[in-house]
Amino acid sequence: MLKLSDRTAGFTDSVIRRMTRVSLKYDAVNLSQGFPDFNPPEEILRRLAEVSLSGPHQYSITWGAQNFREALAEKQSKLMGRKIDPNSEVVVTCGGTEAMMAAMMTVANPGDSVIIFSPFYENYGADAILSGAEPIYVPLRPPSFSFDPDELEAAFKSRPKALILCNPSNPSGKVFTREELGIIAELAVKYDAYVITDEVYEHIVYEPHEHIYMASLPGMFERTLSTGSLSKTYSMTGWRLGYVIAPPEITDVARKVHDFLTVGAASPLQEAAVVGLRFGEEYYKGLAEMYAEKRNLFIEGLERIGIGYTKPEGAYYVMLDISPFGYGSDLEFCEDLARCVGVGAVPGSSFFREDVNHLIRLHFAKKSETLREALNRLEHIHTKLKKRGKKID
Repeated sequence: MLKLSDRTAGFTDSVIRRMTRVSLKYDAVNLSQGFPDFNPPEEILRRLAEVSLSGPHQYSITWGAQNFREALAEKQSKLMGRKIDPNSEVVVTCGGTEAMMAAMMTVANPGDSVIIFSPFYENYGADAILSGAEPIYVPLRPPSFSFDPDELEAAFKSRPKALILCNPSNPSGKVFTREELGIIAELAVKYDAYVITDEVYEHIVYEPHEHIYMASLPGMFERTLSTGSLSKTYSMTGWRLGYVIAPPEITDVARKVHDFLTVGAASPLQEAAVVGLRFGEEYYKGLAEMYAEKRNLFIEGLERIGIGYTKPEGAYYVMLDISPFGYGSDLEFCEDLARCVGVGAVPGSSFFREDVNHLIRLHFAKKSETLREALNRLEHIHTKLKKRGKKID
C-alpha cells in the first residue's frame, strides 16, 4: 500500500480526550477534559425545544445565520470597544476548534512560522503543522506564567506570520496584563505579524484580574483574528458554535476556508443560542462569581489535602505539582490517579514544549457535589500513590 500522509507524524491523538477515555474505563471523576456536568441556561434550552419543532433545520448562510451574527456582533462590540459589522467582520464556525484552524489557514502558508506560548492548548501546535507552518515556542514560566520580552522578541526576529495568544490561558489559568499585551502588540507591529487570539474563557476571570481584548488595543484590530466560542460561556461544549472576528479583508479569506472545511455551523443551534447572546451583563457577572466559588472550593480542598498547585487567574483549570510523588512520567501518574484514586487528570507534558513532567491539569467546571467527591477521593492520594512512584494495585 502507498504511504499515508505525513501531516500527523509530529503529534499524537489528543491526550486530553484520551484521558476522558481512561476516566471512563476506571469510573473516575473526570476532571481531565474541560466540560461541565450541568446544563446550559434554561432560557436557551426552552428556545431549543421550540426550534426542534419550528426550525430552522436546513443550512444557514455559510458564515453564520443573520440573526446569530447580529446578536454576536452586538455583544462583542460592547466588550471590544468598537463597532463590529455582522455582515463583513464575523465568521461563525463549528466550535472554537474550527475557528482556530480556519484562522491559522487564513494566515499561514506552508513554510511560514507561528509563535506559540508554552504551555499551550494542545491543538495549537497541531493546527500550525496541519497548515504547513512551523511552530516557534516561547516559554511562559510558572508559577506566574510570565514571558521574557527579550525571548519573545528573539522569536519575532525570525519573522513569523503570526502569534497565537490564549487569554485567559488554558492550561495555566493566566490572564495577560495590559502591559504584557502591549509588549506583544508592539512586537507584532514592529515585525509585521498577525495575532490569533483564543478568548473562549473571556468571561471566566477572577478579581482583581481583567480580560483585555488584543483587538481593542490601538492599531491591533487590523492585524488580529479574534476567535471564540459559546462553549464555556453558556456551558454548551457539545453545541460546537464558534466564531472568528476580524477586518473584512481577513474574514473574506476565513469564510472561504470555513466554507470548504465544514460548510456551516448547525442552524437549529444557532437559532437557539441567539437567546444567550442577548443576555444582559448580570449573566456574565453571575458566571464569573459561580466559577470563583468553584475555584475556591477546589483549591481550598487541595490545600487541606496538601497538594501543591498554581492559583488560576482565569479559565477553570488548575495545575498541580506532582513532584513529591516521585513519578518519572506524568502520563503514568495520571493513569494511576484514575485507576487507584478515581480522579481523571491530564499530564502537563501534553501542554509544554519544554521537558516538564511534574505538573498535571485538573478542571473545576463541575457541580459542587462532583468537586467534593473528587476531593474526597484525592484525600487518599498520599496512601494510594506512595512517594517515588510506587504503584498500589
